[in-house]
Amino acid sequence: MEKTNTPLRVAFMGSPDFAVPTLEALLERGHQVVCVYSQPPKPAGRGGKLRKTPVHEAAEAAGVEVRTPRSLKTPEALADFQALDLDAAVVAAYGLILPQSILDAPKLGCLNVHASLLPRWRGAAPIHRAVLAGDAKSGVTIMQMVAALDAGPMLLTEEVVITPHMTSADLHDRLAELGGPALICALEGVAAGTVTPVEQDESQVTYAAKLAKEEAALDWAKSTEELDRQIRAFTPWPGATFTVKDEVVKVLDAAPAPGNGQPGEVLDDALLVACGTGALRLKKLQRPGKKAMAAEDLLRGWPLPRGTRLG
Repeated sequence: MEKTNTPLRVAFMGSPDFAVPTLEALLERGHQVVCVYSQPPKPAGRGGKLRKTPVHEAAEAAGVEVRTPRSLKTPEALADFQALDLDAAVVAAYGLILPQSILDAPKLGCLNVHASLLPRWRGAAPIHRAVLAGDAKSGVTIMQMVAALDAGPMLLTEEVVITPHMTSADLHDRLAELGGPALICALEGVAAGTVTPVEQDESQVTYAAKLAKEEAALDWAKSTEELDRQIRAFTPWPGATFTVKDEVVKVLDAAPAPGNGQPGEVLDDALLVACGTGALRLKKLQRPGKKAMAAEDLLRGWPLPRGTRLG
């Protein structure tokens, strides 16, 4: 990506892997990222050692100052932010609510990289919900932020086809790649006055609620298509599950296949499982406390023969 001739003074606000390519795009383009805001380090692993967010680590590697306030609603946080004298702030999966005083501080406002084609899937889990619902497409929306959740006017969208085998992890990575170039285009368009904001159609709004582990349990009475989407939507987290032999087993890969039987019935010795309509071939699984493995490897030491009923 070529350097810009008119670098902007920008703060970047993000935390997870999804946001890193957008930060990198800003830096590569030559904009002046004066500060990065990210979630505070959190205990991780068995030892509980504090772990920085992926954005925090990427910013430090690039020599950019990192701030990790627990809130942006204090007078001190606002004063520190205003003192940056920003042209714009860029937000991508940050994890903190930005009060109106923060949104108003940069000259060009705050731009958000959102992982859906707004107004569909406002909220916490737009990628997973798009896969789970069987949407034909997803994408990224660059919007001008307002106080209401994901409700600001849209500056630019980039679409992606959701293919039949695409998991949430696959879609996440594709949208993360798109976020950086889309943000650069929108940001520079706003600065040049060449981008026209488009208000969202409130009649088309849907909300992407945060995932709950309880949603991961497979109901074999559902159709093959529904269960296939559930498995792909919940890969890699939290992992769609079934119960058998008093164990909760994760399904990490499966494929629709011909077959008929009672829902949850294993139809052959290679884990073809009957659904409400059709069947699913389970291809990759993970038992509690064990590594993920292909179905044929799992079955060698833990047979689930024809006639086994899965819960």
